[in-house]
Amino acid sequence: MDRCVVLVDAGYLLGAAASLVAGEPSRSRITVDHAAVVRGLRERAEQETGQPLLRIYWFDGAPDRVPQPEHRRLRVMPRVTVRLGALTRSDGRWAQKGVDAAMHAELSELARNRACADVVLVTGDGDLLPGMMSAKEHGVAVHLWAVQAADGDYNQSEDLVAEADERRVLDRAWITRAIQAREGLCVPQTTRPEITAILSAPLPESAPGGRPAKPDRPVGQPPAAKNGHRPVPQPDDQEADEAEAAEANGRSTVPTPKDLAGLGGGRGPAGGHPGHTPPPGSATLRWSSERGLTDRAAGTDTADPGLPTLAQLTTAEQRWADREEDITTVSGDPFEVGQVFAGRWIDRLADRAMLHVLSTEYPRVPHRIDGELLRYAARFGLLAHKDDQIDEHDRYAIRAGFWREVDSHAVAADHGVPAGE
Repeated sequence: MDRCVVLVDAGYLLGAAASLVAGEPSRSRITVDHAAVVRGLRERAEQETGQPLLRIYWFDGAPDRVPQPEHRRLRVMPRVTVRLGALTRSDGRWAQKGVDAAMHAELSELARNRACADVVLVTGDGDLLPGMMSAKEHGVAVHLWAVQAADGDYNQSEDLVAEADERRVLDRAWITRAIQAREGLCVPQTTRPEITAILSAPLPESAPGGRPAKPDRPVGQPPAAKNGHRPVPQPDDQEADEAEAAEANGRSTVPTPKDLAGLGGGRGPAGGHPGHTPPPGSATLRWSSERGLTDRAAGTDTADPGLPTLAQLTTAEQRWADREEDITTVSGDPFEVGQVFAGRWIDRLADRAMLHVLSTEYPRVPHRIDGELLRYAARFGLLAHKDDQIDEHDRYAIRAGFWREVDSHAVAADHGVPAGE
C-alpha cells in the first residue's frame, strides 16, 4: 500500500540525543517533548517518502514491561503504537531486552503483509539487518535515519547503513526542537516554587532548643543518623570542613522537612493564607513518610483529624471515569498527579468544612490520605526505584501538587469565588 511506517528505537533516539545535547547518553540529562518528537517524525517521514503516514511504532524498555509516564502519554497520541520490552539492571547499568526482536518481528510482518510501501527506521542496532533485508525482498523501501553523532562519527552499525535504501541524519537543529539538555536534575524544567523552596532553602544555623555539642568523629565523616533523620549541620570549623569535602566529592546537601521546620518559617507558597507567618521557633514538622512517622511540638494533639479518604468519597461510576481520565488526559507528571488527586477529593466532599480541617494539617498529609495518594502515584510509574533509590524528588513534587490544589480551593472558598478564578 502507498503508505509509510516509522519504527523508532527509543533507546537509540533518546540516548544519542542525550549524547549530542547533554554530553552523555543518559535520559536523565534531557527533557523530551514527546508530542513534538512525534509531530516532527510524522512531518519528516511524509516529506521524505512522499507517502501518508500509517503509524509510528515506538519501541522502548520498561521495568517488568510496565508502562512509564512517557509511555502513557505516547500511547494515547494519534497514529502512535507503543511496544515495550523488558528493562533489566546488570553490573550497575540498565539494559533493554526484547526490543530488537520486537522491531524485527514488526518490520518483517509489515513487509510480508504489504501494509506499507516505505519504512523509516530510527535505530543504530545491527541486529535489525536481517529484518531490513527481508523487508527489501518484499518490495519495501527502507529509509534509515541517524541522530547526529556527538563526536561527528557514526553511531550506527556500518552494515545497517550500507544495506539501507535511503539514509538521512536528524541533525542538532531538528533534535533540539523537542529535546533539550536538563538544566538542573533536582528541579523540574518548569520551575515550581514549592519544590524549589524545599531544595534550595538554607540549613538552620542551630537546631531549635539550643546548639548540640560537637560530635566526636573525624573531619569529613558524615554525622551519624538518629531515628532516620540527618542531624542539622552546625556552623563550626568541623562542619565547614565537611561541607567542603562533600562539595569536592560532588555530593549535594538537600535539607529535609525536619531541617526546614527548624528554620521557624510559616507555610510556604503551597499552602496557608498569605501574610500568615508563625513566630520564629514555632514551626513543627508534620510530614508523613512511607513509615508514617511524624514529629510534633510538645502538647500537640496527635489525634487523627477524621478526614475521609478518596475511596470513601468515590462511587463505582466515578471510579471508572477516573480510570479513563488517568489513561487519556493525566500525563503522569508528579506535580500534576498530586493536583488531580486533591482536586477529586475536594470536589467530592459533602462537608466543605473538611477542606479547612485538611488545610490546617499542612505540611503533613494525614497518614491514610497520604498512603492513598502515593498508591495512586504508583499507577503512573512514579516512586519506582531509580538507580536503586526511591525517588524522593517525586514525593516532594506529588505532595507539593497536592497542597497547591488544596490551598487554591481553600483561598477561593474564603473569598467566595470558585477555585481558579
